[in-house]
Amino acid sequence: MTVQSQASNLSVIKDRQQKTWTSGNYTRIGNTLVIMGELLCEAVDLHAGDKVLDVATGSGNTAISAARRGCDATGIDYVPELIEDARKRAEVEGMEITFEVGDAEALPYPDASFDVVLSTLGVMFAPDQEKVAEELLRICRPGGKIGLANWTPEGFIGNMFRTLGKHVLPPPGIKPPPLWGTEERLRELLGEGVASLEVRQRSYMFRYPSSRHFVEYFRSYYGPTLKAFESLDPEGQEALAEELKELLEQWNTSDDATLIVPSDYLEVVAVRR
Repeated sequence: MTVQSQASNLSVIKDRQQKTWTSGNYTRIGNTLVIMGELLCEAVDLHAGDKVLDVATGSGNTAISAARRGCDATGIDYVPELIEDARKRAEVEGMEITFEVGDAEALPYPDASFDVVLSTLGVMFAPDQEKVAEELLRICRPGGKIGLANWTPEGFIGNMFRTLGKHVLPPPGIKPPPLWGTEERLRELLGEGVASLEVRQRSYMFRYPSSRHFVEYFRSYYGPTLKAFESLDPEGQEALAEELKELLEQWNTSDDATLIVPSDYLEVVAVRR
């Protein structure tokens, strides 16, 4: 594949991804994950007055967490509907946060614009991993910090994506997003651009009334799951639903009829060289 055709392929995939994240209602999913952004802000040791960018902010979780700590926060995402939700949430909390529509692979900011660059379950889904890593490094000032929270390949969500991939093949030539949840891949992506890289494995607990409820909730609101079901015939949809429920029960740690599923993610703090 030539460089030009590869770029064209990535553009098509990005357009498809944007439609995927626009479908459903990711805000309904993101609202349950607030604690991850809060913990990431603590991990990077934010100081009041820091200029912070939350890349692929979704409905604004981590940008809002940074603003709560007195930071000058900006959030950017390529899904306009999510940015509008983020603005509404900030307004309700009485916070002045800049939310903008933009692409993580082509951030509209000058070099070294931010003291801290964050992303919670965001940049890991960009199709061009190398390009988005270059952008994170470019906009972070020397001595500044890059903080990430990324699902791991071997955790529950990594397994859920593999289950979806058995029923709906992922786009060819794209590296799996959960690779961002491995120290090896992070060192490849950030490389000589950082003076230090520290990782910590954490676990987020999904808590739902039942495995059936989880599947229906994600089928309704989580773009990748919604689109996977939409692409299948009724028989395929039933097979996927059953396989997801089986996976959830395998990971369920609850001692009652409810669902409690731990999902590992990597918390990353890097210092820009």
